[in-house]
Amino acid sequence: MKKNVLTFGIIAGLIVTAMMVASSLACYYNPNFKGNEVLGYTGMLVAFSFIFIGVRNYRNRYNQGVITFGKAFKVGFFIALVASTCYTLVWLVEYYFFIPDFVDKYANHVMTQAKANGATEAQLASKAKDMEFVYTMYKTPLGVIAATYMEVLPLGTVVALISALILRRRSGKLSGVLSN
Repeated sequence: MKKNVLTFGIIAGLIVTAMMVASSLACYYNPNFKGNEVLGYTGMLVAFSFIFIGVRNYRNRYNQGVITFGKAFKVGFFIALVASTCYTLVWLVEYYFFIPDFVDKYANHVMTQAKANGATEAQLASKAKDMEFVYTMYKTPLGVIAATYMEVLPLGTVVALISALILRRRSGKLSGVLSN
């Protein structure tokens, strides 16, 4: 299982990390932060498709075509964890060494957008409170690590759950239309 998890986790990690670097740099140098979210989430979905591929590979290549939901989820979750760790490590380097004022630019953008969209004073106060939380998280490396994992690992976990539901198979025989 270890080799399979590392192989597919690193592939997913390289993809999600490349997309993150591209989107964060595009965002950093564009005061409107245009296209950042779409690029980022598209990259995550493309990368996390390797969770499905990795679970299927494990089931078919190493487990004689049989896998329980629990084992499939475990394999998928560990692939997501490896990919998320790659993402987090690269973000730490990018943030601390290349764009240490990213949070300032992001907070400024959020507040500017809220004002431009006609936010009320209460909504602006709520946004300011949200930005205070981000600043609090980014005060320490552990906070940055936690915040970064929370960007990517939940989506990987959902993909692992879906993959486990689709790919589970109790016997070597085809047990349903969705089984591969």
